[in-house]
Amino acid sequence: MDKQPRRRFLKQLGTAGAAVALTSTALQGTQPNPVEPCSNLATAVIPLESWSFAIDPKGEGESQGWFKSAKDRPYTRSEVTVPHTWQVSAKNAEYMGVGWYWTEFDAPSHWAGQCVRIEFEAVFHTAKVWLNGHLLGEHRGRGYTAFTFDATPALRFDQRNSLVVKVENSFNGDMLPRNQSYDWAQDGGITRPASLLVTPSTYIDRLWIDAAPDLDAGHTSLNIRATVRNAGDRAQTLAFAYQIHEEGSGTALARVQKAAEIHLEPGAAHDVKLTSIDLPLKLWHFDHPHLYQATVEISQGGKPVHSFTQTFGSRKFEVKDTGFYLNGERVWLMGVERMAGSNPQYGMAEPAAWITHDHEDMKELNCVFTRVHWQQDKRVLDYCDRHGILFQEEVPSWGRGTFEGMTNEPTPEIMQNGLEQLREMIARDGNHPCIVSWGLCNEVDGHNPVSRVFIQRMAEVARQLDPHRLLTYASNSLQHTPGEDAAGLLDFIEWNEYYESWYPGSPDSVRRNLQLIHEAFPNKPVVISEYGYCECKPDRLGGDARRTEIMRAHTQACRESDFVAGTIFFDYNDYRTHIGDKGIGPLKQRVHGVVDLFGNRKPSFEALRQESSPVESLNLTAAEGSLSATVTARKALPTYTLEGYTLRWIVFGFDDLPMEQGSMALPKLLRGEQATLRIEFQEKHPTRVRVDVMRPTGFSAVTAWWKNA
Repeated sequence: MDKQPRRRFLKQLGTAGAAVALTSTALQGTQPNPVEPCSNLATAVIPLESWSFAIDPKGEGESQGWFKSAKDRPYTRSEVTVPHTWQVSAKNAEYMGVGWYWTEFDAPSHWAGQCVRIEFEAVFHTAKVWLNGHLLGEHRGRGYTAFTFDATPALRFDQRNSLVVKVENSFNGDMLPRNQSYDWAQDGGITRPASLLVTPSTYIDRLWIDAAPDLDAGHTSLNIRATVRNAGDRAQTLAFAYQIHEEGSGTALARVQKAAEIHLEPGAAHDVKLTSIDLPLKLWHFDHPHLYQATVEISQGGKPVHSFTQTFGSRKFEVKDTGFYLNGERVWLMGVERMAGSNPQYGMAEPAAWITHDHEDMKELNCVFTRVHWQQDKRVLDYCDRHGILFQEEVPSWGRGTFEGMTNEPTPEIMQNGLEQLREMIARDGNHPCIVSWGLCNEVDGHNPVSRVFIQRMAEVARQLDPHRLLTYASNSLQHTPGEDAAGLLDFIEWNEYYESWYPGSPDSVRRNLQLIHEAFPNKPVVISEYGYCECKPDRLGGDARRTEIMRAHTQACRESDFVAGTIFFDYNDYRTHIGDKGIGPLKQRVHGVVDLFGNRKPSFEALRQESSPVESLNLTAAEGSLSATVTARKALPTYTLEGYTLRWIVFGFDDLPMEQGSMALPKLLRGEQATLRIEFQEKHPTRVRVDVMRPTGFSAVTAWWKNA
C-alpha cells in the first residue's frame, strides 16, 4: 500500500445544455431537445500491422527492384509488427542506413469508385513508398509528422496488393534534427501506426476548429474550416452540415443544417469556412478536461457523401505582462518532460499501453505542463487532452549544430525543412486543446544571427497558420547579455537552466540570472523549460540523491520570482540516445530521470511529486474515532485554484489490512487558502490511515499517513 495508487479512469462528463436555438433555460444547463445525428459515413480505417523487414546495408535494394512486389525481397528478413524500429534489435542497434518493409492486403471490388489512401503516422526519417511496383511518393527528412499517399490509381481489385516502403535514418545535414547535433534515439523504421483510409471519392480531409471562449459572456464561438477533396472524375456541388456533441455523454448540443455550399472540380481541394455558432461549452482545464466533438457532413443532391469527426475543447491560454492565464485565472505551472522512445523493448515504436503508463506516471508527478523536443505520437496528445496536461510541441531544430557552418541565414534546405515540419505539425495537431504553445527550436544559440533569422521566419509562418497559440523557443544562451538573445522575439521566455550540472554555479546563480533575464524582458513571463541533473560525465557524482537536492533547491529559487510562470523538470526518464555515455546497444543512454529506462521509480520520483503538488501541506491530527485533516494550498509555484478536489482515506486495522474507506469534497481553495475537514471512521483498532487529496481527474495530488502509536 506504500506504492502510489494507480489512476482511476476519468469519469465521463455529464450533460451540458444547448440546442440549435439557445434559450435562457438552455444556458442554465437543462437538457437540450433531441437533435437528429449526422449520418455515419466516416472514413474506414484499416490498420496495416504485419510486415516483413530487412536492412539494406549496401543500399542496393532499389537498383535490384525490391520495390516491385512483396516477393521481390532478400532472403534474409524477419516478420515484424508495425509500429516497428530496427534499433531495438541488439544486432541492428547501431545501424544507420536503409531498411525495407513489405506487406500485402486485399482490395475488395466494392472499393472501386472510392478513394483509398495509405497513411503513415510517422516514418523516421525518410520514406519512399510503392504499391504494386508503382511509386506513390516520398516523404523526406520529416521523421515525426504524418503523411498520406493516394493509392487508388495503383490498386488491383479482388486480388492481393503489394505495399513496399524504403526507409532511411542516416544522419543528414539538410533536415531537422540536423546531422548528429541532437540528443535522443535515432530510431529508424515505421515507428507509428500505418493504415489504409477508405472514403468516397469526394471526402473531408481534415477540420480546423477555432473554439474561442468569451469569458465574460459565458459562451464559446465555434469557427470550423473543412478541407474537402474531389478525387473523382466529375465536378461536385456539395452542401455542408455539422453537429456538436459532448464527447463523454454523447449529448447533442447543436446541429447547423446549411453551413456552406461549394462547387468542386475534379482533382481539386478547397478550404471551406462553415457557418459559425455560439455555444455555452464547459471550459477545458487540466483539472477539468471537458471535451466535445464536431461531426461535419457533406452531401450531394440531399444524399450524404462523407462525414468527419474531430475532438476539441474550449479554453483560453494567454500571456498578460509576466503571467500565464488559463481561462482568465493567473496560474503558476509545474511539470516534467518525457523523452519518448526510451524503453529498450519498444524504442520509438511505442505501443499505446506504454504511452499510457508513462503519462499516468506524469500525472502522479502532478505534471500539468510539459514540452517535448519533437512532434509527438497523436496518442500522446489524445491522452493529454483527455486527462489534462498542458503541452508545448516543437519542431526538432535542436542544438548549436543546427546552423553550424552557416553565415547570415540558414541554408535553403534547412529553412524549407523547418517550415515543412512546422506546417505539418500545426495541420495535424492544431485541434488539440492541450497544446498551448508551439516551440520553434531548442538550444540553437539565440545570439547567433542565423538563429534569429530562422526563428523570425518560423514565427511569421506559425502566426499565419495559427494566430491563437503562443510561440517560444527554449534557450540555453541567457546566462550572458540575455537582451541580445532571440528569445525576446517571441511571446514568452524559455530558459534551459543547468547550474550545478552543465555549468558551474549554485541556487544563488539561478536567482541572479533570473533577475538579469527579467531586466532584459520585463514584460514577459519566464519559463524554466529544463532544469535538473544529468549524470552524463565521470565527474557527475552524488547519484539520485544529488538530483533530488538540485531539484528542491532550484525549484525554491524559482518560487521566489513571481515572473517565473512555470518550470519543467528534465526529465521524467533516463533516455536512450545515440550519444549516450552509459549502456550499450539498445540500452545506450543518459541518466537524467526520476525513473529508469524501464519505468522503475527512483527516490527522486517522490521528491518531484511533492515539489510539483499544488498542495503545500496535508496535516493530520488524531481524535477518538476520527482525524482532523488540514489542507493548505500553495502560495507560490505551482499554484492555481483547487476546485472539485476531494479528500479520500483508507483505514487499516486487523493485521494491518485495509478495513474502511471514504471520501468527501474539499471546498474550493484559492492561492494560499486552507481548509480543515473531519474524517470519521468506525474501525475500533486502526493501525494507520492513508489520506490523499484527489484531483478531479482521479489522481492523487498529495498523500499523508497517520500511524497509531
